[in-house]
Amino acid sequence: MDGRISGGTGVGTVANVRSNLPNIRSNLQGPSSGNGRRMTSKKTRSKKGKRRKRRRNKKTKTNKTPPYLPPEAEEGNIEYKLKLVNPTQYRFEHLATQLKWRLQEGRGEAVYQIGVEDNGLLVGLSEGDMRASLKTLRRMAEKVGADITLLREREVDYDSDRNCRKIAEVLVRKVPDDQQFLDLRVAVLGNVDSGKSTLLGVLTQGELDNGRGRARLNLFRHLHEIQTGRTSSISFEILGFNSKGEVVNYSDSRTAEEICESSSKMITFIDLAGHHKYLKTTIFGLTSYCPDFAMLVVSANTGIAGTTREHLGLAMALKVPIFIVVSKVDLCAKGTVERTVRQLEHVLKLPGCNKVPMVVASPDDAVTAAQQFAQSSSITPIFTLSSVSGESLDLLKVFFNILPPLSNSKEQEELMQQLTEFQVDEIYTVPDVGTVVGGTLYSGVCREGERLVVGPTDEGRFLRLKVGSIHRNRSACRVLRAGQAATLALGNFDRSLLRKGMVMVSPKMNPTICWQFEAAIVLLFHAKTFRRGFQVTVHVGNVRQTATVECLHGKEELRTGERAVVCFRFIKHPEYLRMGAKLLFREGVTKGIGHVTSLLPDSHDQNQIHDQNQREIEK
Repeated sequence: MDGRISGGTGVGTVANVRSNLPNIRSNLQGPSSGNGRRMTSKKTRSKKGKRRKRRRNKKTKTNKTPPYLPPEAEEGNIEYKLKLVNPTQYRFEHLATQLKWRLQEGRGEAVYQIGVEDNGLLVGLSEGDMRASLKTLRRMAEKVGADITLLREREVDYDSDRNCRKIAEVLVRKVPDDQQFLDLRVAVLGNVDSGKSTLLGVLTQGELDNGRGRARLNLFRHLHEIQTGRTSSISFEILGFNSKGEVVNYSDSRTAEEICESSSKMITFIDLAGHHKYLKTTIFGLTSYCPDFAMLVVSANTGIAGTTREHLGLAMALKVPIFIVVSKVDLCAKGTVERTVRQLEHVLKLPGCNKVPMVVASPDDAVTAAQQFAQSSSITPIFTLSSVSGESLDLLKVFFNILPPLSNSKEQEELMQQLTEFQVDEIYTVPDVGTVVGGTLYSGVCREGERLVVGPTDEGRFLRLKVGSIHRNRSACRVLRAGQAATLALGNFDRSLLRKGMVMVSPKMNPTICWQFEAAIVLLFHAKTFRRGFQVTVHVGNVRQTATVECLHGKEELRTGERAVVCFRFIKHPEYLRMGAKLLFREGVTKGIGHVTSLLPDSHDQNQIHDQNQREIEK
């Protein structure tokens, strides 16, 4: 990888030369006689010119501005070190403790910049010092139970010193223990037939596609999906990376349990439907499963077509960071691929998006893209690859390997201190196990044998239950922490009492329900006017239900692009909502976004239901 970093000359250099032009000309002419002839010989002029040129080059070289990184932050998982050469035992212990802190901040990952001062100045190290520093860092990692991976080395040449000086960027990752690997969820979006399921099949199975969809067969859950080749349900696939940054998938491991045991970092792909007919399923996957990132797959030969714009808009409305993969480049000429990339860049730069596209063409680009993508929501990496030939597939794997989590350890710790709240997204009946629910733990910690209450039922009640076994990524797990997705076995609990959209919470929470709620909304599109009595399908987290517009505060009606505070009322049954939760509603071509501002009390036997819930919880 060639990543030379060179500083530029002073800003005012050109202006200074222009202002001194008369003096320079007179100096070049030298002393003259009365008739204007130059008194110096050609040989003298030539020697003076060479000396002047050398002085000018030397001055330019020493005035180069040294390159900087942003100053080191006290929090976060990035650490700057100028050098780590032969530290004393006391210093080594301090460095190991510091590494442990950075790993904790990055939830098992840290990035060390070697040859960089704390203020971000790229000083660089000689070859010998760099080798010694990396050796020390490897010893530090071994002490805290981690491995290191050299991401890239870059030369620093702003100094006049002729010796080659380098900086190194190193990824430090914890060796997995007790299933506490870093888990990132990536929602896969894109138009039908863009190659989403095929790409996931290639990544997770480790074998290239045959050009006729063989790689996607393992992802489909229903017969009609296999027959049509179109995803209609939500499926989950996993891709692991071990502590050394190597890919762990089904090519090396037979089962998901083996992948989990060998991985320090896990990417969970949420494969969503691309056909417009299954849009409600796609929205449910985006709102309910709380993905960390979204991957928009665009076919190189068709470009932006079908539901591509709609999926891009949904991810942006829900503020999910998005990156783009242009697939099927093996089917097109180079010019067609470039035209599709230009089309995407144009859409991303429009005022509604305000994104900064970044085309990834090398491993160095992939490293930079992963770091900047997590730091800035406006950066949008674009990959061009093929699931048949395997072209540029490694760049996407490098990106996933380095991609850091959005939340730090402090935010994670705060969520874990709260009371238990588990969102019910899927319900199954498993032979010899009984009723099983799948979903995401929003807050708190859930353990085997814990007693929770689930609801609200159609009557608005919460029912007691006991958590049996817990499975995370298809392998047994004793403790579930906030932000993690899993399935919980509930034994002989009556499945007919459960539905999607319910929550399982701690009895101490004293959960409340609502029939009505207010939300601050923006109407993204409506053919006519949006007014009282209009019915829409409301998506709030894992809740999906039809609601009626009861009133619009301060307005009689809304048109496209307008904002208002709107009161909604659920039609079928009450729901459990959180203040500030993101909201998305739709009906036909009507679409809008917003957030919940208040939960309204309702005279619909509210006091009676509350008393019943209290008695149920206290039993």
